[in-house]
Amino acid sequence: MRLHKLTLTAFGPFGATQEVDFDALSAAGIFLLHGPTGAGKTSVLDAVCYGLYGAVPGARQSPGTSLRSDHAPVDRPTEVCLELTVGGRRLEVTRRPAQPRPKKRGGGFTTEKAQSWLREHDPEHGWKALSRSHQEIGEEIGGLIGMSRDQFCQVVLLPQGDFARFLRADAEARGKLLGRLFDTRRFAAVEERLADLRRAAEARVRAADGQILALAQRIAQAAGPAADEAAPPEERPGEPGLAEGVLQWAAVARSGARERFDIAQCVLAAAEGRNASARHAFEAERELARLQQRYEETRRRAAGLEERRAERDRCHEQLSRARKADLVAPALGLWEESERAHRTAVAACERSRAGLPPELAEAGSEQLAGLERGLRAELGALDAARRAERRSREIDAERAGLERQSRSDDDTIHEAAQWLAGWDATHRSLRDRIERAQDAATRAEQLAGRLAPARRRLEAARRRDALAAQEETAATALTAARERAVEAHEEWLTLRERRLRGIAAELAGQLADGVACTVCGSAEHPAPARAEDGHVDRATEEAALAVHQRADRARAQAENELVVLRERLAAARAEAAAPQDDAGAPGAADRTASDVEELRSAVDRLTREHAEAHRLAAGTHAAREALAVAEREYAGRLDDRQQAERRAAARTSQREALDREQRALEAELVKARGASASVAEHAGLLERRAVLLADAAEALRAEQDAAERLKEADGRLADAAFRAGFDTPQAAAAKLLGDTAQRELQHRIDAWQTEAATVADRLAEEDARAAAGRPAAAPDAAQAAYDLSVQALRDGAAAHAAAQERSAELGRLSCRAEEEVRALGPLRQEYERVARLAGLTAGTSADNERKMRLEAYVLAARLEQVAAAATARLQRMSSGRYTLVHSDGRSGSRRAGLGLHVVDSWTGRERDTATLSGGETFFASLALALGLADVVTDEAGGVRLDTLFIDEGFGSLDDQTLDEVLDVLDSLRERDRSVGIVSHVADLRRRIPAQLEVVKERYGSAVVHRAAGTLRG
Repeated sequence: MRLHKLTLTAFGPFGATQEVDFDALSAAGIFLLHGPTGAGKTSVLDAVCYGLYGAVPGARQSPGTSLRSDHAPVDRPTEVCLELTVGGRRLEVTRRPAQPRPKKRGGGFTTEKAQSWLREHDPEHGWKALSRSHQEIGEEIGGLIGMSRDQFCQVVLLPQGDFARFLRADAEARGKLLGRLFDTRRFAAVEERLADLRRAAEARVRAADGQILALAQRIAQAAGPAADEAAPPEERPGEPGLAEGVLQWAAVARSGARERFDIAQCVLAAAEGRNASARHAFEAERELARLQQRYEETRRRAAGLEERRAERDRCHEQLSRARKADLVAPALGLWEESERAHRTAVAACERSRAGLPPELAEAGSEQLAGLERGLRAELGALDAARRAERRSREIDAERAGLERQSRSDDDTIHEAAQWLAGWDATHRSLRDRIERAQDAATRAEQLAGRLAPARRRLEAARRRDALAAQEETAATALTAARERAVEAHEEWLTLRERRLRGIAAELAGQLADGVACTVCGSAEHPAPARAEDGHVDRATEEAALAVHQRADRARAQAENELVVLRERLAAARAEAAAPQDDAGAPGAADRTASDVEELRSAVDRLTREHAEAHRLAAGTHAAREALAVAEREYAGRLDDRQQAERRAAARTSQREALDREQRALEAELVKARGASASVAEHAGLLERRAVLLADAAEALRAEQDAAERLKEADGRLADAAFRAGFDTPQAAAAKLLGDTAQRELQHRIDAWQTEAATVADRLAEEDARAAAGRPAAAPDAAQAAYDLSVQALRDGAAAHAAAQERSAELGRLSCRAEEEVRALGPLRQEYERVARLAGLTAGTSADNERKMRLEAYVLAARLEQVAAAATARLQRMSSGRYTLVHSDGRSGSRRAGLGLHVVDSWTGRERDTATLSGGETFFASLALALGLADVVTDEAGGVRLDTLFIDEGFGSLDDQTLDEVLDVLDSLRERDRSVGIVSHVADLRRRIPAQLEVVKERYGSAVVHRAAGTLRG
């Protein structure tokens, strides 16, 4: 992958459009990206990442961070355009993030969605569009590069701080980074999948064992007494013999249940015979008692019927007369209704006549109707007067509205005049506020540039003082360690010399009769040496030697710690020194805690001044908004005053026209109202008179009609009574009965007749007469005998059913137990196989000697490749001194596989990477980053990475080491690569001719290309 050109518009600190020509920079192999703090060097790398992946590196991809430049005008969109060659194809990716833009209609802003474009260059036809889909472009670019965004940021945008932490990290932290770069999630997924399979298989085996034990318990419950013959198996889940024991015990319980079932069947047959005989005897006695009781009851009912015969005849006569009177009921009802209507009409007529004048008390209906029509005609003539009266009221309302408008306009004119009187002073005040805020913004930017270096110096001074105290402690500890080492060495030598003096006695102690001496070879030992007092044996000497070796190792460790502290102290002193300090002057780097207070005071003062300036500068936008609001209000006040003056002039002529119209209407209304106060009152009086006349005429006609209907109903009633056999209508009305009373009489007659028929039928029964002549029945004794036989039969049937159910249940449960046992075998085999694989991949089984997980094993192989690739460059950077090696050893209780050590060829010892100095850590981490880039590139399918970036870290190198590091980076050109270095180190500007400088300006940063003495924007 080679970068050609990057174009940024309104991105980060770049307010205008900036162009970065990577082809020109890459021609030299190594180019420098430099500029002041906060200018936007890292934003260039962010733009490259955003162009490829649509997102900036993860550490800067926070939810509240906006990619849009604060220096850009509102109408200039934020855009990144990157031109590159990858996979043999020349592509151009253009991306715009989601951003606000001014609305096309009206004021305010609207959010524009993120957009992406992908084009490919064809040598014959030029650029052609490929896609505008975020997803398609991401898949296309990701497939060609072969790396995720995190891998790209670790491999192409080499963050030295991350790899310095990688050197000093433990195995777990290294595993997380390598797992993210090499995407070993599939191996972790295999581990998790096997663990899930193991748990699932174990659960299935335990569930099957549980099923078998549950069946054993159910068999024990179903067997009942048969279970006492053999004890059920104990609960031993997981043991192979459990299933066979359950099957054997179930067979014994099943045979005992079958024997008890045969016995219960014989007992039940005998009880059924005895029950049948008792049932027949009981039924015969019960039938005899029933017939005797029925005959006696029938005789009692016949006597009762004869007693109620007279009552039945009286009801029959009363019902017959009532049915004749029903023939007169319709005519009687019609007469009653007509009589009520006549009384109501007479009362209404009297009430309506009471409201009429005395001269109309005897008037007929036609005369009253004529008077009512005359009044209606007079009411119709008052419509024009009503309209005139409504218009008069409307004129009054319009005049009142004009008065309200006049008062409102007067208030508007007065208020506008008062506000406009103070406009000049307000305008000058707002202008002064804007100028003060702009001056504060300039001062805040200047103070920010001074504050960051001051804070770094203060932190370095504090670190210097802390390291100085640690250096003194380490020097004291080193002196003590050296003294202990010398004392231990002298003690060991003394003991060794004493042992050598008495070595003859030690050898003599090993002699045995008949065994040749190891010194002289003789088998005789006439005078063996004797051990003197204070003799030193071999164990004492070896213990002293071990003490000496431990003291020596402690001394070496103290020396290494002191060297590291002194290197860190020197770096802190250099960083804490003021820019104007003379590095060669005595005491320039040896300031004490006294200058910490000075630096802290300066930082506090700059912080307060910057906060105050920033607070004032923050009000720039508010001041401009306030000025704009005031100017809009000024224009509005002027317009309101002019509009109010024009409306006041128009209202004068409108009032005069309304006055003329109202005088004409008042003259017309005086004629129409007469003696009434208003037209409506006069119309209401006429309306009430017309209603009285109409009601009286209608009531008179209704009274006459009701009298005619009453006379007709009298004739019909007399004729109906005569035809029904009654002398008068009053006699017929006296015999009338309601429907309920007639139904009650009919019911009593029908009940007597039904009872008489029933008694006659039952007296004619032959069985009842024959039973009455026999002795009295005794059903209670037969009932008791039958109940005893039923209880015996019930007990026998219950025992038989229980035995049958127990035998069937035991058979069914035994079959299920056999099926469960057959199904358990494959489950147990599968569990053993899966458990062995899961333990192997998880590093917990005995087969895995190093106790390494599968993912850790893969990462260890990748780390070994990375260490080998990094060593080739580290040896060159360190002049052959250091070599990175991968270790499979375990650290404490943690698992093995991800250890990383450095071998120092000067001492021949293997050291922990945490003991490297600052400069050594930098070039070791740089070598590790380049090696990792090579391995990840090969892992990504061999995609060439022709452009790399290294971010900071060169300030900790001396001149010789810097030359060696640059030689290594320059050797990357052999693989046709170009390396961009992001650094503040001034010496690199002399060593690297091709440069891209980021210049910080008031209205946004800009980029400047410099190459071998040339300068272009």
